[in-house]
Amino acid sequence: MTAATIRASEPPSPPEPDVTPAEIIARAEAIAPTLVARQAETEQRTYYAQDTHEAFADAGFYRILVPRRYGGYEFGIDTFLRVATALARGCPSTGWMFCLGATHALPVASLFDERAQAELFRAGDFICPATIVPSGTARRTPDGDWEIDGTWKYCSGSPYATHFLGHVLTAGDDGEPPAPMLFVAPRSAFRRLDDWGGQLGLKGSGSHSVVLENARIPAHYTLPGTHMSEVDTSRGTPGSRLHGNPEYGGGPLSFMLLEVASLAVGMAQGALDAYEELMRSRTTLFPPVTTRAENPDYQFWYGEAAGLITTAEAAVRQAVQQWHDLCAAGPGAFSREHDLRLATLCREVIRMCWRAVEGQLFPTAGSSAVREGERVERVWRDLSTLHSHAGVGVLLRSVTTRDLARARFGIA
Repeated sequence: MTAATIRASEPPSPPEPDVTPAEIIARAEAIAPTLVARQAETEQRTYYAQDTHEAFADAGFYRILVPRRYGGYEFGIDTFLRVATALARGCPSTGWMFCLGATHALPVASLFDERAQAELFRAGDFICPATIVPSGTARRTPDGDWEIDGTWKYCSGSPYATHFLGHVLTAGDDGEPPAPMLFVAPRSAFRRLDDWGGQLGLKGSGSHSVVLENARIPAHYTLPGTHMSEVDTSRGTPGSRLHGNPEYGGGPLSFMLLEVASLAVGMAQGALDAYEELMRSRTTLFPPVTTRAENPDYQFWYGEAAGLITTAEAAVRQAVQQWHDLCAAGPGAFSREHDLRLATLCREVIRMCWRAVEGQLFPTAGSSAVREGERVERVWRDLSTLHSHAGVGVLLRSVTTRDLARARFGIA
């Protein structure tokens, strides 16, 4: 074997082999303040700018969850979610678009086999929007691959996507009902519609629809009978065995909701930042006229919101630690009940963030501070829209709540 052959078989190195998680997080915290002034243009464009995308790529954000054997950093969910929180603090739309685009490196590295992963992660940077609602149709080809057609809405991260992760219903055998199939489509297999931006909030989150038309998807890019929110990882996963990293064997439902909870914390922190500026720069309306920071009522409203947001941040950090510890304990430790319990913790985090913004900051910021395009108004809109996400407004609010009780009491 020649030296060239040996080199060719070695795994690729990430662009900065010695960069640390702390440095990646610090980069996000440095970039976040620059996003504040660009929120309006991001909403108008319906996604963050090309130079922002390039800055994220240069900072290594799109490789945080990519396995190291494919040129990623494999830093784990704590680093990734802290980056997402920081970006959402600066611009909720940008944080949402980044997070829901880059996050699906984790389920792909967890659930698909080595052949698929080697091909899917070939480029290093991995941006793969996903939807949890099945759509479209799938036909088996004579050689065992699939032809998929359909339109999938709300694909956050699609403007710069390298792949798409979707669900389609496949016909059941012998009168059985249709079953979901998880699949990954490379960028060449789909096109993006220009249909985002008319919603109440998250107007700049790049949540466009994607369309597949007679798209041929290799069989090893599909997982028939699989829905991402219902995967049982208690027996291990292809990814945990392949990479030797237990985080590629964690509960996918709870991770999906940890993303949204982390984004909610970042959004609420951004609203509190804006409220603090008002506290320092604005005066009270009624005598005695003082700065808001000197007024007992504003002190109370700020303190109430700050307490809720700080508690929400602490809760999501603890949930991330629990998620990590369950992964480290081995496949059998991460039961469906644990997955659901962490999901309901995320529900409470989102509720606390909403109570802080909707109950304390928004109604007391003043009319001029909640005009269209003002920062407090924008966060209020964005958090309102977060509640309409199917994973939050439907799955988390009702399905997971009931399923937790069923899992605890062994009711099928």
